[in-house]
Amino acid sequence: MTVPIVLAGARGHGRWHLDNIRRLQDKGIVRLAGVCELTPLTPDEIPEGLGAPEQSPDFGALLDSTGARIAVICTPIPTHTDLALTAAGKGVHLLLEKPPAPSYAEFRRMADGVAEAGVACQIGFQSLGSHAVPAIRELITDGLIGEVAGVGGAGAWARPEAYYRRAPWAGKRRLNGVDVIDGALTNPLAHAVATALALAGATRAEDVTGIETELARANAIESDDTSCVRVTTSAGRPVTVAATLCAEDPDDPYVLVHGSRGRITFWYKQDRVLLQRADHGPEEFEYGRTDLLENLVDHLTDGAELLVPPAATEAFMRVVEAIRVAPDPVRLPEDVWHALPHEDRRVVPGVDGLVAAAADTLALFSELGAPWASPTAHPKEVST
Repeated sequence: MTVPIVLAGARGHGRWHLDNIRRLQDKGIVRLAGVCELTPLTPDEIPEGLGAPEQSPDFGALLDSTGARIAVICTPIPTHTDLALTAAGKGVHLLLEKPPAPSYAEFRRMADGVAEAGVACQIGFQSLGSHAVPAIRELITDGLIGEVAGVGGAGAWARPEAYYRRAPWAGKRRLNGVDVIDGALTNPLAHAVATALALAGATRAEDVTGIETELARANAIESDDTSCVRVTTSAGRPVTVAATLCAEDPDDPYVLVHGSRGRITFWYKQDRVLLQRADHGPEEFEYGRTDLLENLVDHLTDGAELLVPPAATEAFMRVVEAIRVAPDPVRLPEDVWHALPHEDRRVVPGVDGLVAAAADTLALFSELGAPWASPTAHPKEVST
């Protein structure tokens, strides 16, 4: 029997979920029972083969009328917790898009409420479904790169200025007094942060003992578009992730595990791994990936272990919280960025190399000599 699903938020990134649900529906695993949008989808917006799902702007009523067993929530960040709790209160299981919440308090309210309701919740960090993640952990455990010294992450991406006009909350730290925290490290390149923490073995709240942030913006927004963070872990391994949405030459993001006798590079969007170690030639591996919605269905039907339960994202949410409470991002002076009118975007010259250097050295932008960089949050203990 197929599992009935309601999708909340079917435009924007929600279109990816529509296509994925269609793929799983074609396999006979799920059925799209309903779509929750303030403005109903037109027939042209519904992928062929999905039929005519029931539509309503009332999420709770839609869950009731469709008999949904799973809700996929891909709505604005500040709405995640309340929608998740609405579904949980009806016994509906969840795939909740990342970031799961805009603050640690909201995350805890969601995670505790879901646990109390006894429903399953998967957080949408698709990179953590990569088979490369357990494979890299095995390489580390087997000592192939020696003692792990730390983990870096690098994301040099580009976003047009229109990206920040896509929704009222886009590029905001807060909207109408409500936390949003839509920055480079917390939303578009959140996978780099979550994956770096996972490979460092730091996923729970207690695994994080300190966080330093350097947040900056070249665009006319509130949040950061060029930033780095360094997490101090209880194991003593620093995790430094640098990101920009103002790259000169955008490229695939990656995570870099530093060892005493080698290193492992993981291009998480490609599920591709490069192993470099002393006295050996470089070795490349490509892996498969388990879809997180399919894993959630398998969890409900066959008892498969959830790949990304809320507990696996606690350390990531500590980073979100550190960014939330940090001073507002530094506005980059106009002489360190320029506009590319034909691409409708802003570029920070040299930032690509700076992002790579941060991942390579585990240093922050200011420590690498970026003249415009300054700490927005100094080293501090993180209470659990």
